[in-house]
Amino acid sequence: MPIHEPNPSTTSERGASIALIFALLAERLRIHYEHDTWLSQAQCASLAADWLARSKRSMPLQTRKHFADLSEQLAKQIAASTSREAGLYISHELQEALDPRYYSELGQTMMQECEQLFDDYCRQIENQQGH
Repeated sequence: MPIHEPNPSTTSERGASIALIFALLAERLRIHYEHDTWLSQAQCASLAADWLARSKRSMPLQTRKHFADLSEQLAKQIAASTSREAGLYISHELQEALDPRYYSELGQTMMQECEQLFDDYCRQIENQQGH
């Protein structure tokens, strides 16, 4: 299956997509809490392209934009439902969890949230293609 498909067929492609959403979430929260601003969709899509290139992967701009939207949705939900102190803690913990050697229960929970967002996105695409 070509890499531009929204529903990757291999575990590594699926995992890489979910990890990308997680990394974008972590970066969005970091920027928000450090600089009191949100990254734009274009900034996140560009950041995603840079990260993907480092692992010799690529993804169409539209898919990167969708993943940026998913990370934004979750980041703003976290920011709206937590105190600043809790948000800073979450942001720090997610930054640490970007290192695969670092175990974080909170990081695992957020990774599961990213997985759910990805799966919902894939179902939505499948439903659109089926109609």
